[in-house]
Amino acid sequence: MNLGKFNNLKVDRKVEFGYYLIDADGNDVLLPKKSLNNKKIAVGDNVDAFIYRDSSDRIIATLKEPLLTVGKIGYLKVTDITKFGAFVSIGLERDVLVPFKQQTFKLVKGGSYLFSLYVDKTGRLAATPKVDDFIKFATDIAVGDIVDGYVYGFSSVNSAYVAVKGLYKGILVHNEYFDTLHHGQKLTVRVKKIYEDGTLSLTTRINSLKDERLLIEDKILNLLKENDGFIPFCDASSPEEIKEVFNCSKNYFKKALGGLMKQRLITQDSEGTYLVK
Repeated sequence: MNLGKFNNLKVDRKVEFGYYLIDADGNDVLLPKKSLNNKKIAVGDNVDAFIYRDSSDRIIATLKEPLLTVGKIGYLKVTDITKFGAFVSIGLERDVLVPFKQQTFKLVKGGSYLFSLYVDKTGRLAATPKVDDFIKFATDIAVGDIVDGYVYGFSSVNSAYVAVKGLYKGILVHNEYFDTLHHGQKLTVRVKKIYEDGTLSLTTRINSLKDERLLIEDKILNLLKENDGFIPFCDASSPEEIKEVFNCSKNYFKKALGGLMKQRLITQDSEGTYLVK
């Protein structure tokens, strides 16, 4: 029987506390009554049962649907942190251990992250946040699509790796996001480009460049009106100042300034930007 996966098994016999299921080799496993998941079965039936170890470390079957099976990746919640490692819930009676040696970043109790499930050397189910080998390259996503994803890592230059739809490899370069990101964070992003290998280039800017510029223009005009027609920001302002106040890159800010100047709504000098009265 394959631990951590669904197995097609035959209902061999009924007992007071449940049913015994057998595989093609005659190996049997208990399916407790509480694990029937409100399904009616009878001796002779074939059922798809998930095999795992219960709280007493016995191999056992269930007809309940776990949140994750071996060889797949899923978004799981950390239920506890102990001296042995962290534990995550897969939606069954027993939580699964995440050994310390598998933890590539600090897990927080109550936090949710992407994990894959595997069988360790002792024959027990374990989880790991090392999911790179299970991330696929997209085949059914187009440029411009708005999608959800989960942050599962960072590069040495602070670009974030995002599992789009929890499945596909995406990258969010450092100048395409302006808030602090963390492992496990869920994001809504837009696909900017698809690289030759299928990796998705992403941006947190849901709107198009034109729409984004118009939004920044509106913010500049509103700040000018709220501050007697002057703000101490211009083409020469630092990227850090622009990011803090306007939550955008300096490049986007300069495009917005250019658009407003073409409309003769503002002027600027080395001191800042002025509203044309």
